[in-house]
Amino acid sequence: MQTDFLIVGSGIAGLTYALKIANQYPDKKIMVITKTEADETNTKYAQGGIAGVWDAVNDSYAKHIEDTLIAGDGLCNEKIVETVVKEGPERIKEIIEYGAIFDKNASGEYVLGKEGGHSEFRILHHKDVTGREMERALLEKVKDTKNIEIIHHCFVIDIITQHHLGFLVTKSTQDITGYGVYALNLTTNKIEKILSTITLLATGGCGQAYRATTNPKIATGDGIAMLYRAKGRIENMEFIQFHPTALYEPGISPSFLITEAVRGDGGILRNKKGEAFMEKYDARKDLAPRDIVARAIDSEMKRTGTEHVFLDCTHIGKEAFIYHFPNIYEKCLSIGIDVTQQMIPVAPAAHYSCGGIKTDEFGRTSIKNVYACGECASTGLHGANRLASNSLLEAMVFSNRAYVDSVKLFNELTTANDFKERAATIPDWNAKGTSDPKEMILITQSVKELQQVMSDYVGIVRTDVRLSRAMKRLDLLYEETEELYRSTKVSPQLCELRNLITVAYLIVKAAEFRKESRGLHYNTDHLSKSTLLQNIIL
Repeated sequence: MQTDFLIVGSGIAGLTYALKIANQYPDKKIMVITKTEADETNTKYAQGGIAGVWDAVNDSYAKHIEDTLIAGDGLCNEKIVETVVKEGPERIKEIIEYGAIFDKNASGEYVLGKEGGHSEFRILHHKDVTGREMERALLEKVKDTKNIEIIHHCFVIDIITQHHLGFLVTKSTQDITGYGVYALNLTTNKIEKILSTITLLATGGCGQAYRATTNPKIATGDGIAMLYRAKGRIENMEFIQFHPTALYEPGISPSFLITEAVRGDGGILRNKKGEAFMEKYDARKDLAPRDIVARAIDSEMKRTGTEHVFLDCTHIGKEAFIYHFPNIYEKCLSIGIDVTQQMIPVAPAAHYSCGGIKTDEFGRTSIKNVYACGECASTGLHGANRLASNSLLEAMVFSNRAYVDSVKLFNELTTANDFKERAATIPDWNAKGTSDPKEMILITQSVKELQQVMSDYVGIVRTDVRLSRAMKRLDLLYEETEELYRSTKVSPQLCELRNLITVAYLIVKAAEFRKESRGLHYNTDHLSKSTLLQNIIL
């Protein structure tokens, strides 16, 4: 299979890029690969909204930039922050033109929300299902675009580089080049070679590395793991954001998210005694940045010996709550909780990876012809902790910037004979010597073990001993899984396990390197912050 542009992932980042490329090159082929259905993405589960300076009277770029830098705890790239904040409103206008609907008041003005870490009301939303609405608008636009093909149920295994041509490729290799991917077509159960001039990774996050996560089952860090195996650069993986308020339902995965906007509308966190506790931890109380709120909840749970705290919304009017958060209201009611009469049990859950594939200001990775954007990328915007509702904004800004740069690159590559010659000699996938797996429990049990290890040892609060134990157990899981990979035919379950182990390793290794507590990385053996701020690149 051959295509001009290959996009791995069908969330907001991938679809925005695809639409822009398709408009620029109506005669070129754009292929979007998704491992399930096109709308099953992290974008779909984003409840809160998208941040952007919309109110020119009360808000400003300077305020949004400052809020982002404060949340990032000294590790944001200030140039990138300024770029995203200033280009963001135009990108939001674009998706509105695509058909996305955001809430308005009776006067027809957009209703702006406020979440933790924000100094002003600047978040546009569609009830409590903003991501789903944005995904809907993009998919409808894609369906009307003839030169975009979406391949469903296709699992990408690896990025093709000169390694597959027999060349030695290491981390120090200067010209690692991407030529496409090997992918398992789940419909035909065959591994296909998909060659592409330009590849964009928009594969989302890695929340499934943890037992409790708000991420869907597909969030197994595929893009990050693939690029790392291809000897690409990854950074800041120690900064895993735990959303403070996931609905507490033991044994249910993924966890249902209770958006931060609920606290923005007045929701109050209380412990089992009914005490509002956030004022003990931060002057901003319930609207402190997520890292602070998550650690505060973790502390209260350990202090009181409980597995959750409560979010009190009983003082918010029923009509107002149902209007703003209909999805949350119905979900809570379905498990016997009337939020107008009872408090919601909540606990932190893995939510967002602030690190990932290291990119520059145009989404370029360390591998030539390969871009990355969305949650799988580390652009420099989030630093040590993401500001609420900046993720959808980042995805849209960087998909546009990757598009702009891709146009220049594509024109160069289509005239480069050496690229065409190499691509023509890439071999098919070799599965000789492998057989069908005898017991799937070897895979499913390993996933459970990994999630247990990461949750117990590499969670909100860490220590050197816990990190060391996690690494030892991951080493064993890695050896067992690689042996299984060498001897059996590949399956999505086996590939996801490999990717999760790789991502978990990167999280732990980066956490071991950071000898300080900063942002989302809180190590009780290194509570003081160092004076030298740096990114951990692996």
